[in-house]
Amino acid sequence: MDFSTQSVRIDLVKGKLGVRMRIIMGIDPGSRNTGFGIIRLEGKTPHYISSGTIRLPIKSPLSDRLKVLFESLSEIIATHRPSEVAVETVFMAKSADSALKLGHARGVVIVACVINGLAVYEYAARQIKKSVVGSGAASKSQVQHMVAVLLDLSSKPKEDAADGLAAALCHSYSYEVLTGASAVAFRSGRIR
Repeated sequence: MDFSTQSVRIDLVKGKLGVRMRIIMGIDPGSRNTGFGIIRLEGKTPHYISSGTIRLPIKSPLSDRLKVLFESLSEIIATHRPSEVAVETVFMAKSADSALKLGHARGVVIVACVINGLAVYEYAARQIKKSVVGSGAASKSQVQHMVAVLLDLSSKPKEDAADGLAAALCHSYSYEVLTGASAVAFRSGRIR
Protein backbone atom coordinates (compact mmCIF):
# COMPACT_ATOMS: atom_id res chain seq x y z
CA MET A 1 0.00 0.00 0.00
CA ASP A 2 1.36 3.42 -0.93
CA PHE A 3 0.79 5.63 2.12
CA SER A 4 2.24 8.70 0.43
CA THR A 5 -0.98 9.19 -1.56
CA GLN A 6 -3.27 9.02 1.47
CA SER A 7 -4.37 12.24 3.09
CA VAL A 8 -4.88 12.80 6.78
CA ARG A 9 -8.54 12.09 7.52
CA ILE A 10 -10.38 12.89 10.73
CA ASP A 11 -13.55 10.86 11.20
CA LEU A 12 -16.39 12.91 12.59
CA VAL A 13 -19.30 10.91 13.93
CA LYS A 14 -22.70 12.39 14.60
CA GLY A 15 -23.84 11.83 18.16
CA LYS A 16 -26.90 12.90 20.08
CA LEU A 17 -28.98 15.58 18.38
CA GLY A 18 -26.66 15.57 15.35
CA VAL A 19 -23.71 17.07 17.27
CA ARG A 20 -20.39 16.10 15.76
CA MET A 21 -18.24 13.85 17.95
CA ARG A 22 -14.55 13.05 17.87
CA ILE A 23 -12.68 10.56 19.98
CA ILE A 24 -9.22 11.82 20.87
CA MET A 25 -6.47 9.80 22.51
CA GLY A 26 -3.66 11.59 24.35
CA ILE A 27 -0.38 9.83 25.09
CA ASP A 28 2.50 10.71 27.43
CA PRO A 29 5.23 8.31 26.24
CA GLY A 30 7.80 6.78 28.58
CA SER A 31 10.25 3.90 28.57
CA ARG A 32 8.91 2.67 31.94
CA ASN A 33 5.37 4.05 32.09
CA THR A 34 3.25 5.45 29.29
CA GLY A 35 0.16 7.39 30.26
CA PHE A 36 -2.89 7.55 28.04
CA GLY A 37 -6.21 9.30 28.14
CA ILE A 38 -9.22 9.09 25.85
CA ILE A 39 -11.92 11.73 25.58
CA ARG A 40 -15.00 12.16 23.44
CA LEU A 41 -15.53 15.64 22.11
CA GLU A 42 -19.18 16.51 21.41
CA GLY A 43 -19.18 19.90 19.76
CA LYS A 44 -16.71 21.71 21.99
CA THR A 45 -17.51 19.78 25.19
CA PRO A 46 -15.00 17.10 26.29
CA HIS A 47 -16.22 13.94 28.04
CA TYR A 48 -14.06 11.36 29.79
CA ILE A 49 -13.95 7.87 28.27
CA SER A 50 -10.89 6.13 29.70
CA SER A 51 -7.36 6.62 30.98
CA GLY A 52 -4.54 4.64 32.47
CA THR A 53 -0.88 3.81 32.56
CA ILE A 54 0.85 1.17 30.52
CA ARG A 55 3.48 -0.17 32.91
CA LEU A 56 6.36 -1.72 31.05
CA PRO A 57 8.42 -4.61 32.49
CA ILE A 58 11.48 -2.56 33.57
CA LYS A 59 13.68 -5.60 34.18
CA SER A 60 13.11 -6.86 30.64
CA PRO A 61 15.30 -5.85 27.69
CA LEU A 62 14.27 -2.66 25.92
CA SER A 63 13.06 -4.59 22.86
CA ASP A 64 10.61 -6.58 25.02
CA ARG A 65 9.35 -3.38 26.71
CA LEU A 66 8.78 -1.75 23.32
CA LYS A 67 6.86 -4.82 22.14
CA VAL A 68 4.60 -4.65 25.21
CA LEU A 69 4.05 -0.93 24.56
CA PHE A 70 3.14 -1.54 20.90
CA GLU A 71 0.76 -4.40 21.69
CA SER A 72 -0.88 -2.51 24.57
CA LEU A 73 -1.45 0.62 22.50
CA SER A 74 -2.80 -1.43 19.60
CA GLU A 75 -5.29 -3.09 21.96
CA ILE A 76 -6.39 0.25 23.44
CA ILE A 77 -6.80 1.72 19.95
CA ALA A 78 -8.85 -1.30 18.81
CA THR A 79 -11.07 -1.05 21.91
CA HIS A 80 -11.76 2.71 21.87
CA ARG A 81 -11.30 3.52 18.16
CA PRO A 82 -9.97 7.09 18.46
CA SER A 83 -9.91 9.18 15.30
CA GLU A 84 -6.78 11.14 16.22
CA VAL A 85 -3.94 11.07 18.71
CA ALA A 86 -2.03 13.78 20.57
CA VAL A 87 1.47 12.83 21.72
CA GLU A 88 3.67 14.77 24.10
CA THR A 89 7.07 15.60 22.60
CA VAL A 90 10.38 15.02 24.34
CA PHE A 91 11.45 17.95 26.49
CA MET A 92 14.58 17.12 28.49
CA ALA A 93 16.06 13.87 29.66
CA LYS A 94 18.27 13.23 32.68
CA SER A 95 20.89 11.51 30.54
CA ALA A 96 21.65 10.60 26.96
CA ASP A 97 20.64 7.00 27.69
CA SER A 98 17.26 8.13 29.04
CA ALA A 99 16.73 10.35 26.01
CA LEU A 100 17.42 7.46 23.63
CA LYS A 101 15.06 5.12 25.47
CA LEU A 102 12.34 7.77 25.51
CA GLY A 103 12.91 8.35 21.79
CA HIS A 104 12.44 4.64 21.14
CA ALA A 105 9.19 4.64 23.13
CA ARG A 106 7.90 7.70 21.25
CA GLY A 107 8.75 6.01 17.96
CA VAL A 108 6.76 2.92 18.95
CA VAL A 109 3.82 5.13 20.00
CA ILE A 110 3.80 6.96 16.66
CA VAL A 111 4.18 3.75 14.63
CA ALA A 112 1.37 1.99 16.57
CA CYS A 113 -0.93 4.91 15.84
CA VAL A 114 -0.01 5.31 12.17
CA ILE A 115 -0.29 1.55 11.52
CA ASN A 116 -3.83 1.78 12.93
CA GLY A 117 -4.64 4.60 10.49
CA LEU A 118 -4.63 7.47 12.99
CA ALA A 119 -3.44 11.03 12.51
CA VAL A 120 -0.79 11.86 15.12
CA TYR A 121 -0.29 15.39 16.44
CA GLU A 122 2.61 16.38 18.67
CA TYR A 123 2.57 19.01 21.40
CA ALA A 124 5.30 20.27 23.72
CA ALA A 125 4.79 19.61 27.43
CA ARG A 126 4.67 23.36 28.12
CA GLN A 127 1.98 23.82 25.45
CA ILE A 128 -0.13 21.04 26.98
CA LYS A 129 0.20 22.46 30.49
CA LYS A 130 -0.61 25.98 29.31
CA SER A 131 -3.75 24.84 27.48
CA VAL A 132 -5.06 22.88 30.48
CA VAL A 133 -3.80 24.85 33.49
CA GLY A 134 -3.00 28.26 32.03
CA SER A 135 0.71 28.06 32.79
CA GLY A 136 3.40 26.17 30.89
CA ALA A 137 5.30 25.74 34.15
CA ALA A 138 2.40 24.03 35.98
CA SER A 139 3.17 21.20 38.39
CA LYS A 140 1.99 17.62 37.92
CA SER A 141 -0.49 18.16 40.77
CA GLN A 142 -1.96 21.23 39.06
CA VAL A 143 -2.38 19.27 35.82
CA GLN A 144 -4.11 16.44 37.70
CA HIS A 145 -6.45 18.89 39.41
CA MET A 146 -7.42 20.77 36.23
CA VAL A 147 -7.94 17.56 34.24
CA ALA A 148 -10.32 16.36 36.99
CA VAL A 149 -12.17 19.69 36.93
CA LEU A 150 -12.37 19.97 33.12
CA LEU A 151 -13.62 16.41 32.70
CA ASP A 152 -15.84 16.47 35.81
CA LEU A 153 -14.05 13.52 37.41
CA SER A 154 -14.79 12.53 41.00
CA SER A 155 -11.06 12.22 41.81
CA LYS A 156 -7.70 13.17 40.36
CA PRO A 157 -6.31 10.72 37.82
CA LYS A 158 -2.82 9.26 38.38
CA GLU A 159 0.06 11.42 37.08
CA ASP A 160 0.77 9.58 33.82
CA ALA A 161 -2.93 9.15 33.00
CA ALA A 162 -3.53 12.85 33.76
CA ASP A 163 -0.74 13.77 31.33
CA GLY A 164 -2.37 11.63 28.63
CA LEU A 165 -5.75 13.23 29.27
CA ALA A 166 -4.14 16.69 29.26
CA ALA A 167 -2.61 15.97 25.83
CA ALA A 168 -6.04 14.95 24.51
CA LEU A 169 -7.62 18.11 25.97
CA CYS A 170 -4.86 20.28 24.50
CA HIS A 171 -5.53 18.81 21.07
CA SER A 172 -9.27 19.31 21.45
CA TYR A 173 -8.67 23.00 22.19
CA SER A 174 -6.11 23.40 19.40
CA TYR A 175 -7.89 21.42 16.68
CA GLU A 176 -9.90 24.29 15.27
CA VAL A 177 -6.81 26.42 14.78
CA LEU A 178 -4.37 23.80 13.53
CA THR A 179 -2.37 25.46 10.82
CA GLY A 180 0.84 23.53 10.99
CA ALA A 181 2.35 25.93 13.51
CA SER A 182 0.30 24.72 16.48
CA ALA A 183 0.97 21.03 15.96
CA VAL A 184 2.68 18.73 13.53
CA ALA A 185 0.69 15.86 12.04
CA PHE A 186 2.44 12.68 10.97
CA ARG A 187 0.97 10.09 8.68
CA SER A 188 3.09 7.24 7.43
CA GLY A 189 6.33 9.14 7.76
CA ARG A 190 5.20 12.26 5.95
CA ILE A 191 4.61 15.63 7.48
CA ARG A 192 1.33 17.13 6.31
